Formats: sequence, structure tokens, C-alpha cells
Amino acid sequence: MPSAAEQLAQNFNFSNFGKATELRQRLLFTLGALIVARLGTYIPMPGIDPAQLAQLMHSQTGGVLDVFNVLAGGAIGRMAIFALGIMPYISASIIMQLMTSVFPELDTLKKEGEAGRKIMNQYTRYGTVGLAAIQAFGIAIGLEHTGNVVMEAGWFFRISTVVTLTSGTILLMWIGEQITSRGIGNGISLIIFAGIVARFPAYFGQVFESARTGAMSPLAVMTLIVGAIGLVTLIVFVERAQRRLLVQYPKRQVGNRMFGGESSHLPLKLNVSGVIPPIFASSILLMPTTVATFYAQSMPDWVRTIVSYLTPGRWVYESLYALLIIFFAFFYTSVVFPPDETAENLRKYGGFLPGIRPGKKTAEYIDYVLTRTTVIGALYLAVVCLIPDFARSEIALSLGGTSILIMVSVTMDTVAQIQSHLIAQQYEGLIKKAKLRGARR
Repeated sequence: MPSAAEQLAQNFNFSNFGKATELRQRLLFTLGALIVARLGTYIPMPGIDPAQLAQLMHSQTGGVLDVFNVLAGGAIGRMAIFALGIMPYISASIIMQLMTSVFPELDTLKKEGEAGRKIMNQYTRYGTVGLAAIQAFGIAIGLEHTGNVVMEAGWFFRISTVVTLTSGTILLMWIGEQITSRGIGNGISLIIFAGIVARFPAYFGQVFESARTGAMSPLAVMTLIVGAIGLVTLIVFVERAQRRLLVQYPKRQVGNRMFGGESSHLPLKLNVSGVIPPIFASSILLMPTTVATFYAQSMPDWVRTIVSYLTPGRWVYESLYALLIIFFAFFYTSVVFPPDETAENLRKYGGFLPGIRPGKKTAEYIDYVLTRTTVIGALYLAVVCLIPDFARSEIALSLGGTSILIMVSVTMDTVAQIQSHLIAQQYEGLIKKAKLRGARR
């Protein structure tokens, strides 16, 4: 039997959307903020030769710069002020999550509610500034060692690059936080989503141009379209899939009233880690290739030979890529969903799994189930991310499985939040009608 929320969602129509004034304001704010974020990807950084930069990016097809260029919405290809994108903030957030499992002080701070969360967010912002500055300095040094990309190398260029790119990341971080609080959806994810979607016209143009010139046969184009639809369907199916553990709460009597005796579910997603494992795995594997590009003239031949095996399409790269995705899927899941903490929270609120003793036994059972669901999730991530590499085309390499995974996941999350606002608006309407009927009586 569908729940009340599902019934309301089934009865949704556009008249309800028109009445949701707050939702419209949130959507307009989100759209305006994303436009500002996109404009920043077209403002070039000073001291760069555009022609030389275009040659560098062409030589980096499939490299780490190309991967992050997709996530940055093409800002790296233009070396814009938003070239670093929002990745330093994501890295700082992940580092903070990992540190909470290492340092008890941070773990205690995380459990202090809203006040602790604000302090953790402040630490994350400081970490974002530090990581952005380090990455910007590395980009400046790398660009100086790559052909004639930099017009005038030196400390002035390095300092200006660090200040420009770090400021751009801070501005993007602020825009993302504003979208989260005043708009719809997760602001950080939506910024990445907008950057990926913005490059879709170029991808479609490449496909149609290849089909027109005969580089791709009509059958290959149809195969590409059907494969993309199948990949999206697989992602939607797995991202919505859950393993639900039945949780029961005992009855208790307070005075003459009986409370409790209810049951609920503890949902365990198949893919708890999200898109973090592919991003980390590709960053680690493609880093040697990018460094070799910057310092190709000074590297010995045997180093170049080893690095040549770590390129997409080679069996060494694909094997290591799959193994790293599986490793990070298990590792990150253990960080964001600790079974011991979940079992303790259930015990604290009186909940228990039927037939399993609360406490340690519950934690062991949750870990048992979570390990098996993570196996499916990790294999699913590996398959989704390896399919484009085996396609052997530049388009597939640019728009990889990670990008498709981000787009589908963000779309599902944003649509769910829009539905939540519409359902809340319908509930408010029902409450107002009930009050009016009560007043008439």
C-alpha cells in the first residue's frame, strides 16, 4: 500500500507547482547562481597563451587534466579563474571525514550537533584554501615547464596564479553553500553537474560531425545512443536499490498510555560511497601520465615506458583502475557508514533488529550485510566507469562513466528535493482546509 507521501506525489499536477511560491524562488535563485558559476569558467587567467594552451589540452586527451576539465566544466581548457573548480572543497571534506575516524576530538566535535557542525565546516573551509593554494602553485610550476604556455615565467606569474585560482575556488565554494541553503539541491554537486551538462552540445556536435564525415557509421551512432540509455538505466536502478533491515521499537507504558511498538526500516544503499571511488582512482592513476607530459624532456626512457602503460585503454591501467575503485568503495563506505555507531544509535533510541541482540551483535550483522551490498556497489562502479574506456573513442573518454554517474545521481537527488517541497506545500494546503472546516463547525 503506498504511503501518504507517495499518494500525494501521484496526485501532483502543474497547478500545485504554480502555487509553490517558495519553490519557484528557490529554483530561480539556483539558476542564477549556476549562471554566475558558469560565467567564471570563461574569464581567463592572466599570463597564458591561449594557442599554446589549446595544444597542451589536445595532447592531454584522456589524461588527468582532461578528466578534471570535464568536472570543471571546461574551465581548465580555458585556464579560467574557476580552473580548480570545486574539487579542493570536495577533497577537504573527504579528508575531514577521514580525520574524524582517526582523531577522537574531531569525532566528539561531530557529535555535538549544530555547533559542532559549524566548527567542522569552518575547518573544511580552511583546508579548502590550503589545498587550493597548493594545487594552484603546482599548476603554475607545471605550466612553466610545458612549452610556451606561460608568456612570462617567474614568481609574479606563480603568485598571481595562486591568488587567482584560490580566490576562484573560494567563490565557487560560497556559491555552492548559498545554493544549498537558499536554493534547491546540493550546491556543490549542482555546480559540477552544470559544468558537465554545459559541454553536451560539443559532444553531440562531435558525434554528428563524425557521422556526417563517415568517421562513425550509423550503426555506431545508434550503438552509442542505446549504450548511453542502457548505462543511465543501470545507474538509476542501482542508485535507487536498497537493502532494508527491519527495526522494531519495544512498547512502553507511560501513565495510562502505551507508546512504542512501532517498526521501521534501516535502508542500506548498494552504492554508499557515491562517485568518490572513481574520482580518487582516476586521479591517482592519471597523475603519472600528466607529470610525464610536463617533464617529458628530462625523463629517462624506462620511466616513459612504464608511464605509457598507465594510459586509458591499456590492460594495466584498466585492471588497476577497477581494483582501486573497489578498494575506495569499501574504504569510503566504512568511513561514512560505521556499523558500530549505527548499532549504538539504535540501542540508544530503543530500536533493535528482530532476532539479533543489541550492541555488538547488531554491529556485526550490519557489517555483514553492508559488506555484501558494497560488493555489488563496487562492481557496479567498476563496470560503469570501465565501459567508456573500452569504447575506444575520444567522445567516450571525455564523457566517461564518472560524469554520467554524477549527472544521474544529482538529477535524482534534485528531483527528490523538488518533490519534497511540493509534498510539503500540499500538506500545508490540506492543513489549512482542515482548519477552515473546523472553524465553520
